[in-house]
Amino acid sequence: MDNFYLVLAYLVIGYLLRRLPAMPENSGIVLNIYVLYVALPALILKNVPLLQFSSALLIPALTPWLLLVAVVAMVMLLSKLFGWSREVTGALLIVLPLGNTSFLGFPMTQALFGSSAMPYAVVYDQVGSFIALATYVTIVAAIYSPQVSQPTVKGIIVKIISFPSFIALAVGLLLRNASMPPLADALIANLAATLVPVVMIAVGFQLSFRFSKNEISPLLSALTIKLLMMPLLAWAIWTSLGQTGLAVDVSIFQAAMPPMISAGAIAIMAGLAPRLVSGIIGLGILIGLMSLPIVFWLLR
Repeated sequence: MDNFYLVLAYLVIGYLLRRLPAMPENSGIVLNIYVLYVALPALILKNVPLLQFSSALLIPALTPWLLLVAVVAMVMLLSKLFGWSREVTGALLIVLPLGNTSFLGFPMTQALFGSSAMPYAVVYDQVGSFIALATYVTIVAAIYSPQVSQPTVKGIIVKIISFPSFIALAVGLLLRNASMPPLADALIANLAATLVPVVMIAVGFQLSFRFSKNEISPLLSALTIKLLMMPLLAWAIWTSLGQTGLAVDVSIFQAAMPPMISAGAIAIMAGLAPRLVSGIIGLGILIGLMSLPIVFWLLR
């Protein structure tokens, strides 16, 4: 639970900083640029060597990808029904499929399920959330960013391969079996550790509880899908296949996590509905503080 309180503290700090006259209006953007170009690539470089590709633990490995496909279909359908803009649709495609499965998911799983559940939580995060962040999110950001007026195949490919997180993934995979100097390891670890505090302060700085009429339906839809529909869908998938046990329970619990902070930072930097994204992340974390214990109670 400590990580929950830390995230809330960072959120409040950012929200209060905005009230200081000395803080420039673009402080949130500057902080997000740091996250996108420094902290997030460092996190990817730190985690790539930990990836273990095996046929074991298939349930937590498959769950996030099955949910990603379902969420993309839901967002595209709702976008047509409600007439959401291209920017709003792109923002939801980025922030909804992925949850905060490591910074919040790991300690919450450890505290509620015990250490025996941690391998399932790690696989869900590493094989699902982490790889999707470095690949799927990068592709969607490149396609939907309003900074690209008329996306072409060549333009999208260039944007993807020049995206900091994709470059970090490629470098990490190339150096996966190489030993890094201790100083380089320490530098990467220290920079990666700054991601959550900096990005949550940025989210708090940009957080607003006032939304336009056009933002209400995507906001409510996003929170409902992320915190309610995704764990229900995960439960329905594995129950219908006759699967039960700790691996299923942990996968459902991870699916109920609030939106991934790093994905939100990418959406904001891509110019995809920054105020809406900040609201989804901030409110998602606040509501998650209440909804996650309920999900655990229902599973037990």
